[in-house]
Amino acid sequence: MTTKRILLALDRSPRADAVAAIAADTARGAHATVRLLHVAPEPSEVHDAHGRVVVYADQETESLRSEGRDFLRTLEVHFGGVPVESVVRFGDPVAQILDEAEVFGADLIVVGTAGRSGIGRVLLGSVAERVFGKATVPVMLIRPPATAAT
Repeated sequence: MTTKRILLALDRSPRADAVAAIAADTARGAHATVRLLHVAPEPSEVHDAHGRVVVYADQETESLRSEGRDFLRTLEVHFGGVPVESVVRFGDPVAQILDEAEVFGADLIVVGTAGRSGIGRVLLGSVAERVFGKATVPVMLIRPPATAAT
């Protein structure tokens, strides 16, 4: 199989930069198009201590979308020579990643993983592992070295 469309799902972890760099090398070697995806939490109204709305959900949506786009823009530097587009979605990360892979027609999904084991994985679950288990296309899990977080 020739990979031509790569969906790269990124959270705002300190290791996202290292994951993007590895994915960029993969995309370059495959002559692929990349879609960067950031999934933000579902926006909701923000209330003050007295229960008054201080930020409406639509305002929060625009704020989160803008922050997500800015985050993805900082990672685009790794993709010189690779066609890249960026999208921000809202909701459950696993569902959004799988939906976006289908909409984009991804041949490969790339997801970073912190590499938790034991009780950390059991308590927190792993978006990467759940995507891996449910995806209908190959999934590349990238666990960058711990030094990538600095």
